Amino acid sequence: MEIYCEQVRDLLNPKNKNSMRVREHPILGPYVEDLSKLVVTSYEDILQLMEEGNKARTVAATSMNETSSRSHAVFTILLTQQKHDQATDLKGEKVSKLSLVDLAGSERADSTKAQGVRLQEGAKINQSLTTLGLVISALAEAASSKDIIKKDKNTKGKSKADFIPYRDSVLTWLLRENLGGNSRTAMIAAISPADINYEETLGTLKYANRAKQIMCKAVVNEDPNARLIRELKEEVQRLRELLKAEGIEAQSHAGAGDPASAGRQRHRSVSAEDAIERLKESEKLIAELNETWEEKLRKTEEIRLQRENMLQEMGLAVKDDGITVGVFSPKKTPHLVNLNEDPGMSECLLYYIKRGVTKLGSGGTQDIQLSGQTILPEHCTLNNEKDEITLVPGVDANCYVNGKQITGPTKLRTGSRIIFGTNHVFRFTNPLQARSDLDFRSPLAGTPAGEKVDWSYAQTELLSKQGIDLKAEMAKGLQALEEKYRREKFESDRKMEIQKKDYEAKIEGLQKQIDAQSMMSSMYSSYMMSNSMMTPDRDFDDYVDPCLWSAREFQICRRAWDKWKGYQFTSLRDQLWGNMVFLKEANAISVELKKKVVFQYVLLSETLYSPLPPDFLATTRTGKGVVVKKRPRISVAVEVKDLKNCAIHYWSLEKFRQRLELMRQMYSNDAEISPSSPDITMESVGGSDPFYDRFPWFKLIGRAFVNLSSLLQPVSMSHKVPVVNELGEVRGHLRIFVQPATAKDDDIPDFIPGVRQSVRIRFSESDVVIERNLNGQKTALSNGTSVDLEEEVFDSGSSLSDLSSNGEVNHHPHLAVGKDFTMRVSVLQAYGISPEYSDVFCQFHFMHRCDESFSTESIKNAAEDGSGPLNFFHVQNISVTVTQAFVDYVTTKPLLFEVFGHCSEQTALHHGHPLSRGARPIPKRMLPPSTWISEPVQSARIGPLKIPSSNPVHCTYDLLVSFEIRELAPNGEYLPVVVDHADSLPCTGIFILHQGIQRRITITIAHESGVELGWKDVKELLVGHIRTTQEVTDEKGYDGSVFSLTLSPGQLVKKHDDDRTFYRFDASWDSSMHNSQLLNNISSYGERVYITATAYIQINNCSQPAVISKDLCLVIHGRDSKATTAGRSLKNIFSSVNTFKYSDTNRVTGVYDLILREAADTGAERRQRKVLDTSTAYVRGEENLQGWRPRSDSLIFEHQWTLEKLQRLHDVEDTRYRLALRNRQKNPTANMETDWQESNYVLKRKNSRAELTEREKNLLEKYVSLMRKHFPSKEPLMRRSSNDMSTPSSDESGGGDMSASMLSIASVLSSHSQPSIASSAGGMLSVSNKPTRSISAGNLASMAAAQTGFVPEIREIRINPIISKRNYMNFLEENTNGWVKRWVVVRRPYAYIYKHEKDPVERGIINLATSRVEYSEDQQAMLKVPNTFSVITPHRGFLMQTLSDQDVQEWLYAINPLLASQMQ
Repeated sequence: MEIYCEQVRDLLNPKNKNSMRVREHPILGPYVEDLSKLVVTSYEDILQLMEEGNKARTVAATSMNETSSRSHAVFTILLTQQKHDQATDLKGEKVSKLSLVDLAGSERADSTKAQGVRLQEGAKINQSLTTLGLVISALAEAASSKDIIKKDKNTKGKSKADFIPYRDSVLTWLLRENLGGNSRTAMIAAISPADINYEETLGTLKYANRAKQIMCKAVVNEDPNARLIRELKEEVQRLRELLKAEGIEAQSHAGAGDPASAGRQRHRSVSAEDAIERLKESEKLIAELNETWEEKLRKTEEIRLQRENMLQEMGLAVKDDGITVGVFSPKKTPHLVNLNEDPGMSECLLYYIKRGVTKLGSGGTQDIQLSGQTILPEHCTLNNEKDEITLVPGVDANCYVNGKQITGPTKLRTGSRIIFGTNHVFRFTNPLQARSDLDFRSPLAGTPAGEKVDWSYAQTELLSKQGIDLKAEMAKGLQALEEKYRREKFESDRKMEIQKKDYEAKIEGLQKQIDAQSMMSSMYSSYMMSNSMMTPDRDFDDYVDPCLWSAREFQICRRAWDKWKGYQFTSLRDQLWGNMVFLKEANAISVELKKKVVFQYVLLSETLYSPLPPDFLATTRTGKGVVVKKRPRISVAVEVKDLKNCAIHYWSLEKFRQRLELMRQMYSNDAEISPSSPDITMESVGGSDPFYDRFPWFKLIGRAFVNLSSLLQPVSMSHKVPVVNELGEVRGHLRIFVQPATAKDDDIPDFIPGVRQSVRIRFSESDVVIERNLNGQKTALSNGTSVDLEEEVFDSGSSLSDLSSNGEVNHHPHLAVGKDFTMRVSVLQAYGISPEYSDVFCQFHFMHRCDESFSTESIKNAAEDGSGPLNFFHVQNISVTVTQAFVDYVTTKPLLFEVFGHCSEQTALHHGHPLSRGARPIPKRMLPPSTWISEPVQSARIGPLKIPSSNPVHCTYDLLVSFEIRELAPNGEYLPVVVDHADSLPCTGIFILHQGIQRRITITIAHESGVELGWKDVKELLVGHIRTTQEVTDEKGYDGSVFSLTLSPGQLVKKHDDDRTFYRFDASWDSSMHNSQLLNNISSYGERVYITATAYIQINNCSQPAVISKDLCLVIHGRDSKATTAGRSLKNIFSSVNTFKYSDTNRVTGVYDLILREAADTGAERRQRKVLDTSTAYVRGEENLQGWRPRSDSLIFEHQWTLEKLQRLHDVEDTRYRLALRNRQKNPTANMETDWQESNYVLKRKNSRAELTEREKNLLEKYVSLMRKHFPSKEPLMRRSSNDMSTPSSDESGGGDMSASMLSIASVLSSHSQPSIASSAGGMLSVSNKPTRSISAGNLASMAAAQTGFVPEIREIRINPIISKRNYMNFLEENTNGWVKRWVVVRRPYAYIYKHEKDPVERGIINLATSRVEYSEDQQAMLKVPNTFSVITPHRGFLMQTLSDQDVQEWLYAINPLLASQMQ
């Protein structure tokens, strides 16, 4: 074979042209797979194969050699030698391997001028030769080190074996046995005598010299048995020669019985005796080794037969498989077989009766030993003479034969039943007697035919022979048992009847109470539902009952009714929580029937942008029989997401319950529609399926509004109004042009090529009702189905300069009553419409004329991103005879535009339709943070805790809690385990644990000192919720059990450089008690184990313990592992250099908010209104909902935010319109096309300076002065304590300039009615608390709350992933009156303080939500320190200094954006 470029090729087989694999066998060593092996018989055959192989080698021409070898060649010869031993007739083999290696010479690229492939070949040759040199050097060093160890006698240990790089090259790998194995190796080096090759020659000689130092000891590989036989033969020959030297023949040990030889043996020496003994032993071993396999099998069979014969004689039989052993009756020996009451224990014991006398009794010298009170030490004897057995009982011994007691010798016959004492029953068997007695037909002669002789038969026989009637005794006992059963049954029936009557009386009483309550509830419900008397829209004047109130009482009741009529949140919560079980049932039925329909709560309100469906209109019948529909303020509805037809419907609760009844019927009948049916089926369209509703082809995208008050001037206006959906989302924009039209169409710009239509409408006085508001201004209200909320929005501040002081409209003559007027509405383009809508059109109408709509043509939405405009270019001329109702409408009400579009299922799924996205979009401020916080571990001993969220808050504290896991070190101390802080988020880390080591969990709580907060004791520390993923919502995903740890007493820790309060406690943790495979086994690669540690801590003056819970991430390594990172990536390896250098970083922190609430009295708790919660009721199939939960109270807050968003959106658009109209009035002759091209409502001003009126100037100056004025920030929420805040006295500050600066800043800060500050440790300004002489009302409240007790609540703060600012800052330190440098990271609402930039553990926190920032130039001038500002918390003050002037604004904006904007 040849090794070419580290690839092996076969030179003797032309078919094997590809490279061959090199593999390694545990015995044979490295070898080449499928390498050709050819058999040769002579030297000529070897020479011929060698020449053929050399011809097939890879050669090439270089500048130094025309036929340069480009590979290494190896020619291996295997020699097998066979030997035949005449003495033992055994054959043995010896195998030897001879490898001839032709190494290619090393090359230099500058000498060979090699390029391309030749250069690569030379590089591979040099690489393999270099590896061979390294292997030779390593072997030489190993040989020399062994010689040194042998010479040095004082060496106590062995040197570490050097690594031999065999696998670095294919050549060295294949020649491993030749270089350092069981071989003898010779190397022939070719050198050049030329002086130009001096360096190559010297290198080759050094190469060969190193090879000479390798010491190999070749040992012949031989069969162990053959070698043992050979060594034994040599030992026998040596012993024979020794005996021969003593004058003893080698065969003398065989004639030991000869008297002559015995005489000679007395004169042998001791050495001769030993030699003879060893000779015998060696010859015996040789005979055993030379024994053939057939002889061994024959001896084994003989021994087996002997063993079976012996067992058969003893009464034991072996089956044919040679394994199963059983008991059987011997064929010759008489014996006794036991009989037992348990059939499984009968015939399991055999007692053989030997020849002569066999003694039986309880004594230790008896042949057959029995136990029992009725067995005597020498009970009886069994005489066996001439194959006849005679039983001789002892004195006073109870012996029975076939039921009769015997007192003298009695001969036994086969089958006799013998009873010794009262318990031991045997059957006698004599095989020889049965064969000799010809008259004996059965061994059980004397017994009834066909009856089985067992223990019961022997006992019955004994009783019958003794005169005892067993059946009579049994009948008597059975009669007594029956009598006892009848008495007990009569007594139990009597007690059962009494208890049944008591239960029936109780059930009857409870049924009466339930009937009474049901009657009251039904009466109350009918009273509530009849005529909709309790609806929020029902006015107080609707009651027609006679009233005897006075005017004052009526006024008070009317005011209370108007106030409470607007509060719907309580009734909304009742409807949400009370119907959750029905919502859950509908979803479960939908999943089981595979309807692809999801039901969820939604709140609907009638607003400008979200009209209510007709189903939600409450009907009210007046006295004249007229039905009036009123809209409730907020309605609870069910949002039906039809994923099959890509539609969304809204059902009222009444309609939902009706459909739910139909769903139940369908579920019971199992009448589901086939899943393979098309998407739009007749059932879903026709409405026969209760899960589906009719859905329109076009869906409402959004609404837009355009005010018409510009027609009063007459002024043409170009509008770009937003298209807003019911959620307050802007889904696009409409470009609309409104102008008073003339008889000609010349005013229409030429670039409007679309459709032009004309229509005439009529405005009567009955269409719009004119009312006067409280200010005397007119308000236009449309008749019929007008929207109340729309009126409220447009009534407020709707009058412009067109309204005079007396309330009359100063319109132009073109709007005179009775005159014809034409207005032109041009719908130009639509922008930003989502591409999920394929066909889009727009329609508009007057708000009180919904049936008279003007629609554009449908336009294809071809833009993929929705950026392209949709060109409607629709011009609508509307002619009307001017009436006062029309003028009032134009003045106060807008024109309503609605944009519709067709949304197919494919486009919805492709572009992310709300149906495909899942739930309704939640406001960004209500979205939960990215970090996951699991529920705490519940304590079975303490039970669930109730947190009254409505109770007043007494005080709050910010807690910084650190968690450490300590393991037992070799020195006996518990040291913190390594924590991998590879994650960039704070308050996270991975604990690196070791398997099978004792551990402790240490928890340290740090917070600002306060009078109200005092830690009393730790009740319990639980560890559980073991899992492999952080987010687990189902308890089935937890592994192992919850374990309560053994606690050590908690203690307060004092630190000389920090005046905060530190409370620390620890507990021993045995992870094996959880019975969790995740904690008991070593974690696999990439696996993380998450646990939840929950501590229940008792606080002073608190009625229940506080709960601190934290999710900890673990990785389990081996006991002796030295790993310091959880992963194996290069990032973790390099980042761990500094992370684990300091031991104080081996912990994980958490930020918590402690709230102490005042405990409410029991009377107030009883008066609290209870809400019927049906969410916990079980519904069949709810386990298939996969985490679905009904919306609850958060839906109310979300809806209120949506209403606020819609109101603000309308206010912004109304303001834009008014500004644009004002600008248009000032410049009415502006170019029309320029106005059309304006994208904003406020037109761009010209370069000329704007002229303002005197009133406008005064208003502008007033606004600017208010904006520039600096108001002191509000006082933060201060904790109430028994000590009032007071300013520090002059003697509290030390001397020097820094003290004066500190005193100055304290006086400045105290001028704003804030707690005074003084310098404190760690760059903090501590709040000075001094007792005062008087007791304030707040102190009295605190003292009263302390007596009644507080209710603690601790919540873990989710870390904000967004970083507002991070950099180094200087903090003022009290001890040195100097500045310390700290790394600060602002993640609102907290600022985290670290020692340095690489510090992974939080050292302190500042709650920015409850802090006040003070920054002024006067303060810096007094302090004489630039770039400083102070942050004051309810408990402490901080004086900070930025590193540069530019950072001051950035830090102020990150800490308090409002303050920074005021300064700018």
